[in-house]
Amino acid sequence: MKDHYAILGVAATATLTEIKTAYRKMASQLHPDKNASSDAPAKFRLVQEAYEILSDTEKRKNYDENRRRSLLDSPIDTAREIWQYYLNGIIKQ
Repeated sequence: MKDHYAILGVAATATLTEIKTAYRKMASQLHPDKNASSDAPAKFRLVQEAYEILSDTEKRKNYDENRRRSLLDSPIDTAREIWQYYLNGIIKQ
């Protein structure tokens, strides 16, 4: 799972204004017309994708819910939950 907040360089608590500002700055730096680097187009697409999700209230809410359940926030707890689910399934068989 991609960390869209890290891609834009903002905190998970960032406001929409902060997200827009970060997006504009990153997009300006990475736009293929302004950046001749070979990896600029790929990075530019990542920034666009991050902004598309974080700037939409519903998409951001869904992303945050999925993020909370992922390995990004609490890898030990998530791994424990996965193993417990897996082992409970084996024991019940």
